[in-house]
Amino acid sequence: MSETADPPRSARRRLLKLPRVPRVSWRDLAVTLGPVLLLSVLAIVAAMHFVRPAPPSTLTIASGPDGSNFRTVAEKYRAILQRNGIKLVVLPTQGSQDNLNRLVDPAANVDIALVQSGVTTTGDSGDVVSLGSMYYQLLTVFYRSPKPLALLSGLQGKRIAIGAEGSGTRFLALALLKANGIEPGGGTQLLDLEGEPARKALLAQQADAIFLTGDSTGPATVREMLHEPGIRLYDFGQGDAYVRRFRYLNKLQIPAGAFDLGDNLPAAQVTMLAPTVELLAHSDLHPALSDLLIETAREVHGKATLLQNPGEFPAPLQHDYPISDDAARYYKSGKSTAYRYLPFWLASLVNRAAVVLVPIVVVLIPGLRIVPQLYGWRINNRINKRYGELMALERASLEPMTPEQRAALVEIEKSIIGVKMPSSYANQIYILRRHIKFVRGQLAPQGAALEHEPPGDEVGLILD
Repeated sequence: MSETADPPRSARRRLLKLPRVPRVSWRDLAVTLGPVLLLSVLAIVAAMHFVRPAPPSTLTIASGPDGSNFRTVAEKYRAILQRNGIKLVVLPTQGSQDNLNRLVDPAANVDIALVQSGVTTTGDSGDVVSLGSMYYQLLTVFYRSPKPLALLSGLQGKRIAIGAEGSGTRFLALALLKANGIEPGGGTQLLDLEGEPARKALLAQQADAIFLTGDSTGPATVREMLHEPGIRLYDFGQGDAYVRRFRYLNKLQIPAGAFDLGDNLPAAQVTMLAPTVELLAHSDLHPALSDLLIETAREVHGKATLLQNPGEFPAPLQHDYPISDDAARYYKSGKSTAYRYLPFWLASLVNRAAVVLVPIVVVLIPGLRIVPQLYGWRINNRINKRYGELMALERASLEPMTPEQRAALVEIEKSIIGVKMPSSYANQIYILRRHIKFVRGQLAPQGAALEHEPPGDEVGLILD
């Protein structure tokens, strides 16, 4: 390197003993950036308040007795949920009434339950919501009689199998019989038989009529019963009146030959009644699990059957329990984008992360974009304030000034010279110094405290 070459800037600074001048005013930057960061933190904390934790990996469902339709459905749910990493514990019960009682009992630790619509409980059900109706639960009433029975009240004084304690069959049978003037304790004998035991009792003439629902009313069973001599299927001729009185019931028209085309059974169109089976849950069920359960139900119950059209179920049919907000959103809009294209666990993670990213995108990023403008505004505002003082100083010079006023003006000039500014604004600082020198020249003819004025070339603005 040549001996005449200029030393590096750092070396010149050491030789001249010059202090390092920052290019940024950290105090101004902190004052400008601080509110943006604080607002962003508050927005993120507020968003975190609404972020649900990760969905639990285990659910417990109250199903039904072994071999029942409810139990079969619950097992199908379990297989599908297992594919998505959710373990479903299937709890055997006595049926709909028992399911609902366990759901409202905190000690039972039941998360979801299959419940026949219309079934109620004496417990506190304010926390219970519905994820929708899953399918029709056909009600069939078989009876032994030489001629068709027009009204259910005609069973007065007979032996009637109404289902086991805690079952939805029993609940529905008691409600319909009561509406026809038949109640427990009267002259009618009510038997605690359901399903196959009830069917055998009717065939053995140990019962005069039986109420069947669920798997007990499958097409094969109905066809077999219709072939039995002396056994008739009750036709609810007052179907419209029943569904008006019992809002949870649905009227179904079964066409002639639906159960047996070869023998044309039934021989004519029959009106039957059917409640729906609802999937009930607690109101705090995780939204991701709510969506997954409805999607599972759609896979299980969405196909066409003798009683329903394809895609008819699951459906947001509200009865005694309100449709949950998450279920209503799903029925209206379907799955969210993340759950549509990603595995369940990953979609859950993405959805929770998105809630936190919203305040970052809405508050932090725009805030950081305007920080430079706010920072520049603060520095320029400080310079403009000094220009205001200069203008006041020049206006004061137009009138005779007292020694006290001249001394005060000198202090103003000193404060202007001593103002701290970042080096990145050096250009504006030196322009300001030039204007200070100009105003000082305006004051000189009046002898404006020449003894006190600082040397124009040796005192400069302090660079922060």
